[in-house]
Amino acid sequence: MSQDACDATHDADARSLDCQIAQLQAEVERLSQENQDLRLALLTTTEHGDLIEAQLHTTNQRLQAEVAERQLAQAALQEILETVLRDKADLELILEATAAHGDMLEYQLYTQAVAAMRQSEDTLREQAQFLEQEVVARTAQLRQAEAKYRSIFENAAEGIFQVTETGQYLSANPALAIIYGYASPAALMAKVTDVGKCYVQPKRRDELLVYLRQFETVSGFESQVSRADGSLIWISENMRTVRDEMGTILYYEGSVQDITDRRQMEAELREQRQLAERLLLNILPPSIAMRLKQSQTTIADSFPTATVLFADIVNFTALSATTRPEEIVNLLNAVFSTFDQLVDRYRLEKIKTIGDAYMVVGGLPKPQADHIDATANLALDMMAAIQQFRTPKGYPLTLRIGIHTGPVVAGVIGTRKFSYDLWGDTVNIASRMESQGKPGAIQVTEIVYQALAAHYDLQPRGTIHVKGKGAMPTYWLLGRRTQL
Repeated sequence: MSQDACDATHDADARSLDCQIAQLQAEVERLSQENQDLRLALLTTTEHGDLIEAQLHTTNQRLQAEVAERQLAQAALQEILETVLRDKADLELILEATAAHGDMLEYQLYTQAVAAMRQSEDTLREQAQFLEQEVVARTAQLRQAEAKYRSIFENAAEGIFQVTETGQYLSANPALAIIYGYASPAALMAKVTDVGKCYVQPKRRDELLVYLRQFETVSGFESQVSRADGSLIWISENMRTVRDEMGTILYYEGSVQDITDRRQMEAELREQRQLAERLLLNILPPSIAMRLKQSQTTIADSFPTATVLFADIVNFTALSATTRPEEIVNLLNAVFSTFDQLVDRYRLEKIKTIGDAYMVVGGLPKPQADHIDATANLALDMMAAIQQFRTPKGYPLTLRIGIHTGPVVAGVIGTRKFSYDLWGDTVNIASRMESQGKPGAIQVTEIVYQALAAHYDLQPRGTIHVKGKGAMPTYWLLGRRTQL
């Protein structure tokens, strides 16, 4: 083979090799670009909202690992390319050497170089083909994942959003627009340029941002906000802070629930519970009602000393027979409501009413050192208060009152209609003091007389026979001797 022919052959082969290398470089650039597109596709799958955040985070981690594998493959291709370029340089040196050392050596070296080049090219093409197939498959998976999470974002029942520190929405889903009363997310983002102005309570969003700066995440942050039409609703927000690599806040993202129905239901339940508690307190003393609410099944207490008062409206049964029912009820309600106010004034406890009878105790369930004096004052004020009432026909009302002090047992009876009641001789004797007394008078026992004699005017009645107790000296309570 002549030198000119060899040179022509070498040039043609060199040009062919250059062309192949250029194609390989273009292939590597295309794979690099597809790798970058893969990263972008991965980034676009980032989703908003607490409902999908965990799933998306797991998927992203897996896809990032796969992208890392592709990057290693790209590095391997780059290394192969560099090997090819070195082979080309070696071939050029060989071609120069053959010009001086003969055709045979030239042919052998050239053949070896071409074989090495072809082997490298085949390896590079196999790697490129495998990587391209992987990229295509992973890209399809990423697109499917993106479509899945986009569907979740668009169709979520909760409002999902991204918002800047200044309150400008960066993104919002249809559910959020509906919550705030807008036709679309675009309309919401166009109209609401500062979400802080939607809060009914001033500085409410500032409070939210303080929590986010301190804790990074906030859950169940409940606020009242205004909608597009001016109506008010309650929302619950879950939010987290998104920062860049330097720690600078980029935006906040999270979800919103309309909890108006729940808040209304809670308000109604609170109102019903308060009503039930008020009704319970009308029946039972507060301390007893608390014990009952704590599921204490049996409530019974012994008190070494308490003062019991019974009051009865004289001849009220005969009055009821000649008066319309509603007039009777209205009259009793007015009288007993007045008595209730007096009972509260002296910190005593109303036990019950039986027809036209009114029962009060002092010294329980909370101890009261002056319970005898307080009960005596109540009796005198009740006698004064009854004088302001008249029957429907204009006749005055008159009371009989009896008082005794001593040990009693108190407790709650009943399972449906609770009643706090008293038992013992003290109760029975106080009842006898009332029933065996006189209209317009307050009859008390010896022990009550001894406790009141220093500050009250009392008059001995004498000895009366009390059923079950025999003869007992009693006294009339006439009034206060000094102002207490």
